[in-house]
Amino acid sequence: MKQKTCMQIAIFHALFFFVVCIITRMTLVEATPIAVRVGVILDKGDYVGEMGLNCISMALSDFYGKNIHYKTRLVLNARDSKGSVVGAAAAALDLLKNVEVQAIIGPVFSTQANFLIALGEKAQVPIITFSATSPSLSSFRSSYFFRANLDDSSQVQAIAGIIQAFGWREVVPIYEDNEFGEGIVPYLTDALEQVNARVPYRSVVPPVATDSQILTELYKLMAMQTRVFVVHMRATLGSRLFMKAEQLGMMSEDYVWIITDGMANEIKSMDPSVMEVMLGVIGVQPHTPNTKELKNFKIRYKVRLQQNNPMALSQELNIFGLWAYDSAIALAMAAEKALLTNATFDKADISRNSTDLEAFGVSNAGPKLIQALSGTTFRGLSGEFRLDDRQLRSPPYEIVNVVSPAVRVVGYWRKEYGITRKLNFTDANTKKYSTSKFNLGSTLWPGDKTSPSKGWVIPTNGKKLKVGVPVKMGFTEFVRINWNADNSTTVEGYCIDVFDAVMAALPYAVPYEYIPFATPDHKKAGSNNDLTYQVYLGNYDAVAGDVTILANRSQYVDFTLPYSVSGVSMVVPIKEDTSKNAWVFVKPLTWELWLTSFCSFVFIGFLIWILEHRINEDFRGPPWYQVGMIFWFSFSTMVFSHSKSYCFVEERVISNLARFVLIIWFLVVLILTQSYTASLASMLTVQKLQPKVTDVNMLLENKDYVGYNKGSFILEYLKHLNFNDSRIVEFNSPEEMDRLLSKGSENGGIAAAFHEIPYIKLFLSKYCLKYIMVDPTYKAGGFGFVFPIGSPLVHDVSRAILNVTESKKIVEIERKWFSGKTNCPDPSTLNSQKSLGLRSFWGLFLIVGIIEILVFMIYVVMFLREHWHVVEWSDPESTIWKKMAELLRRFDNKDLSSHTFKNSRLIEKDNKCRDDSMGMAMYSSPQNHHVSPSDFVLASLPTNEPPSPIFSSPRGQTTNFQGDQGNSVDNPIANKQGEASKTRSPEIELANQNDNDQIISTSAQAVN
Repeated sequence: MKQKTCMQIAIFHALFFFVVCIITRMTLVEATPIAVRVGVILDKGDYVGEMGLNCISMALSDFYGKNIHYKTRLVLNARDSKGSVVGAAAAALDLLKNVEVQAIIGPVFSTQANFLIALGEKAQVPIITFSATSPSLSSFRSSYFFRANLDDSSQVQAIAGIIQAFGWREVVPIYEDNEFGEGIVPYLTDALEQVNARVPYRSVVPPVATDSQILTELYKLMAMQTRVFVVHMRATLGSRLFMKAEQLGMMSEDYVWIITDGMANEIKSMDPSVMEVMLGVIGVQPHTPNTKELKNFKIRYKVRLQQNNPMALSQELNIFGLWAYDSAIALAMAAEKALLTNATFDKADISRNSTDLEAFGVSNAGPKLIQALSGTTFRGLSGEFRLDDRQLRSPPYEIVNVVSPAVRVVGYWRKEYGITRKLNFTDANTKKYSTSKFNLGSTLWPGDKTSPSKGWVIPTNGKKLKVGVPVKMGFTEFVRINWNADNSTTVEGYCIDVFDAVMAALPYAVPYEYIPFATPDHKKAGSNNDLTYQVYLGNYDAVAGDVTILANRSQYVDFTLPYSVSGVSMVVPIKEDTSKNAWVFVKPLTWELWLTSFCSFVFIGFLIWILEHRINEDFRGPPWYQVGMIFWFSFSTMVFSHSKSYCFVEERVISNLARFVLIIWFLVVLILTQSYTASLASMLTVQKLQPKVTDVNMLLENKDYVGYNKGSFILEYLKHLNFNDSRIVEFNSPEEMDRLLSKGSENGGIAAAFHEIPYIKLFLSKYCLKYIMVDPTYKAGGFGFVFPIGSPLVHDVSRAILNVTESKKIVEIERKWFSGKTNCPDPSTLNSQKSLGLRSFWGLFLIVGIIEILVFMIYVVMFLREHWHVVEWSDPESTIWKKMAELLRRFDNKDLSSHTFKNSRLIEKDNKCRDDSMGMAMYSSPQNHHVSPSDFVLASLPTNEPPSPIFSSPRGQTTNFQGDQGNSVDNPIANKQGEASKTRSPEIELANQNDNDQIISTSAQAVN
């Protein structure tokens, strides 16, 4: 039994040991990582290649040290491309055919990448580059090519933003003559065009250029006027370029140097002597967040570099090393995600005579690996690692300034906001895209200056600006060329003086000389179209003259802003309008003013009648007589207002209120009549000129001949208006133009001449009595100066034109060439006599109306106050209508309380105003001489005098006088109170014409 138990225990131990061994074996098998072979193709003789390999090794060590549990491990197989395209291709073939790598990191240079991309596509092996930046590599559109860096096209918008901020209009790119250099040019050119900057020249330097080749290219740049250069080179070639530029004096204050990230990324690794030469250079480089991990890695990298090569202490870690680090991390994460447990190559079916290019197979793990790699995102040393369309997402760019021996960040460029002073990814206040130079910090420029260059200068080859001027046969006030005996020329004229003033207004000196566009015999060499085309051909640097801005010309030259307005119109002979208008007398005033004046006259007459009716016999009588008096008196004031005395006044006014109204009214009538007289005289005396031709259609219908200035663009206008070529005549001068117009179309001349308005005004200043300008006027761009397309002078000259035309200088120039050329009136005003309207006198009528209303109200108040007892009648039968009727009846009666009726003496009218005297019978003795009314008879005498308010009625009949005191028939109140009417004899006082003006009174006693 005991023996059996021992045997069972032994069997249990054996089984336990067997199980433990199996489990241990299985654990060891599972713990063994899966090796994923990865090729690395670098140029070990280049600093970037060496740095990349070190960073990749450190990245894998750091990654797997933190992720021990990962089942995959990248195994690096490094190959040296030896800096050549063939070496890179050979290394790739070796890795694909012999090693069967699942991915390749590299190559370093863009020139080596083309062939590798094709191999990776064929073998389905991902090609990951961290330093090949040429945008042209993206054109292959291979799904197996990944760019773990930024291509050069991502920085062109930042460079264009800097160009736009400082207003530079021309930029010359300087780049290497290889795949790396040429790839950026199309993108840079497009970006500059968007900010109105052009590329007049492209400077190409071979990658292995000699010093002589570099100097030759720099001499070409010195001979140009552009001084803004964008350098796109690797640091090795760029350093030599700047050293040679310093020798030629091209690092002075006149120059602007901008470097791309191709040099900016490696600038800290350059020799200090090169950094000193590059003082004032600005550039762009991708922004790298300065994280704690990055700082620690830089320290470890220096330690590793010192351990491997103590002589490389001066080599700084740059963005390419960080991209190499991040690309290795991304590939390790993708390999783990793709679970490459059985990654093999499918052998290719090749023939016996196949080459090495066909001898490698196809990776079965490639599709899974590129899918995993496309979705890999993490926070790397260079920032956020995210591949958009197999390319690293673009971060913000830093704008750096070389301030030897260091590099300073002066601003940032972000795709959303443009140029900003500080980098703030959460800035909610920044909403607009900005390209303001004021968003940059303090910047140092070449020549140790704090202000940038204007970007261009006159070429240093000593040549002056060649300014072409047209040769004119007529209208020489605009441009005049005088040929001297030594064949030299003196150029003057309105256009020349304006050009001189504009060039003098520039903030810098521009030497120039005038060159006539003439044949050897001093004749006109062509039209203005031909002259402007010479600028396009490069024969002239500019054109100053009477050149009109046209759309077709602007296709091959640039124009400044116009310095003189222009347009096209036609000049035709005039005919005098001798016809007389029977109704011309009503034209000086508009119908509104006529109507207002008529109503005012009537109202004035009515108001005077109201004021004078009760106290003035001249304003009394039958109704129709009084109506006639209202109109007669009101309209006769037009005569009174011009009289020097009141001799012509037959109806005198007595009321002070009426006199006050008439004083104001006489002023109004005087102003109206004088204005009417002046306007009518102007219409009758000013010569009315009528054109013989009123529009273009009349010329076309009559098939008349028309003329234009030879060589002018107006010929195209006439053809566009359907004028036949056979009906178009040329002329060269104002005199010839006058001769053709004088002949007329029927006699071998022309019926109308088409020309630009400045010339027409000059022509009419001499012949204003014979011709007139008629509509329509066709718009034109005006006179402008001509420059080559993209010339930086255009913008500065345009600003100078604004300064000149807004100052007194342009007035002085116009006075010099055009003032005093004519004594003729402006033709446009000959038929522009306008009628006077109510708008010119409404203030005058307003004042008169207010005064008349006030006077009327005062009179009404005075009348009601005098007869207020009528308003206050308490009789029940007295209604308001009866009271109003009574007031009107009293108004119609004489106001016996007026002084005109209190004193019944005869007032002798002024001898100056009388032609005849009234003869009266005189009584010899005034003492106690009593006569009866029957004893005295007064007959009306025939006279031309107005009726007297004392002696006669308005009709001139014999007058019976009543006393002015006591009761009368006009006193209804006394009659109503029952007082008896008493008959009294009139007391008559006749005026004697003796020297003492003795008054003889005769009284009659009442007989009871």
